[in-house]
Amino acid sequence: MVVLSQDYEPTKYTDPAFSEPSSLLTEPILSVIVPAHNEEGTIETVLHQLHSLPFVKEIIVVDDGSTDGTNKRVKEIGLPKIHLLSQDHNAGKTAAVKLGLQQVTGEITIIQDADLEYDPFEIKNVIQPILENKADAVYGSRFLVRKASRVLYYYHYIGNRALTFFSNLLTNVNMSDIETCYKAARTPLLKLLPLSSSGFGMEIEITALLSHTKARLYQVPISYYGRTYEEGKKIGTIDGLFALWYIFYYNTLGRWRPQIRRYIREANSYLHSLHKS
Repeated sequence: MVVLSQDYEPTKYTDPAFSEPSSLLTEPILSVIVPAHNEEGTIETVLHQLHSLPFVKEIIVVDDGSTDGTNKRVKEIGLPKIHLLSQDHNAGKTAAVKLGLQQVTGEITIIQDADLEYDPFEIKNVIQPILENKADAVYGSRFLVRKASRVLYYYHYIGNRALTFFSNLLTNVNMSDIETCYKAARTPLLKLLPLSSSGFGMEIEITALLSHTKARLYQVPISYYGRTYEEGKKIGTIDGLFALWYIFYYNTLGRWRPQIRRYIREANSYLHSLHKS
């Protein structure tokens, strides 16, 4: 069996996305994309924790042009589930995730940052609504705290709240944390995405596109162990300004781009075939 935890009691699975209920319980089902840029201090711990989860099928590490020892450390780990992709230069998180999505093969895919701000052992809680066939995509919210949340920058908190508020106005969904790293979804919903943003824009773009489909969206509480800038935090004010533009663009003008209209049609067709069975 795929054991999520000792106290986890699986419900009856009827999700036609998985061939048979028994295959879900006996085979790893989750693909994890790990974008990494200059994270040699934490990447090894993150990957060992992910590799220990029995429901993880594969871990796609995308080294986004690191100039430290990140790439070398990943190669030295040598664990069978880990696959390393490398970009020649730092192209940003969106580009790294886009490259990783080309390689995933699991039934469910989630994004995991390499900096230990998010606890890999809480992934089971994030994907559980999908396993129970209640959700098609799940966000791990840092503002619905499960165990712990490091007290850090108030302006970041206000910024995240503001971005989520403006996004919700245009998507008409009641998210509490659109900037969270932990976004899990049935893999076809992510592989079909025509990602065109840059930097950290994928957080906004994915939210906008999923919200305009018939996907059942859920959110669950997660812990958050944030870093200071001295400890390596990378997101800044300019990313917040770009996020505002992306919120407007992907929910208004960009929504009518042929690529996005095609994505919505294909995603809804997939969801229709999934839910009618």
